[in-house]
Amino acid sequence: MIHFTCSGCGRKFHVPNKYAGKKATCNTCGQRILVPMSTDISAYARPLPSSQKLPVRTRRLVADLYQMHDSFDNGRLIRLMQASGEPAEVYKIEFNIRGIESLKSKQPVYRPQHVAEIRLGSDYPRLSPMCRMLTPIFHPNIDASAICVGDHWVAGERLTDLVVRIGQMIAYQAYNVKSPLNAEAAMWADLNPETLPIDSRDLYPAMLEHSM
Repeated sequence: MIHFTCSGCGRKFHVPNKYAGKKATCNTCGQRILVPMSTDISAYARPLPSSQKLPVRTRRLVADLYQMHDSFDNGRLIRLMQASGEPAEVYKIEFNIRGIESLKSKQPVYRPQHVAEIRLGSDYPRLSPMCRMLTPIFHPNIDASAICVGDHWVAGERLTDLVVRIGQMIAYQAYNVKSPLNAEAAMWADLNPETLPIDSRDLYPAMLEHSM
């Protein structure tokens, strides 16, 4: 069974695996939907003959998928919306965190919900994931095409920690004004440090806190 959420209205769907990759229309809001691939990892959990050992990268992808589901499936602040691929290489994450969407008359326009996409390339985990926001945001280290995470990435880092760091960036708990992707946002943050962070809540799920 595939579980996913409509990107237009948030309605939850549960459909058989045979519909993976099919296109449909949400009968609540009319949004066109692409049914994601199954995220069932039971096949990878079964013992494999030594001649069929999984490649190192595949084992890492499977481990990431387990951790992402354990950490964010029912998250209040950070929620796993969708995982695509077998095993998953593309994640869509919802952040119910207060951030800034834009400036209007030099004043911040706040946004309570954000969506990000994380893609794991062929060189992952040696190279950092490719991350971008799917909703508008005003932040020194995020632009329309990328979230700047490469300077902090190491191959041994957990994908779940990266997700939390993106949340911390959205909340302005983490930002760097010295090498910005958005110069206007960097200038605003530099001039208004007393207003930051925008959201000061601890974003780590309890499971991740206990394993750190």
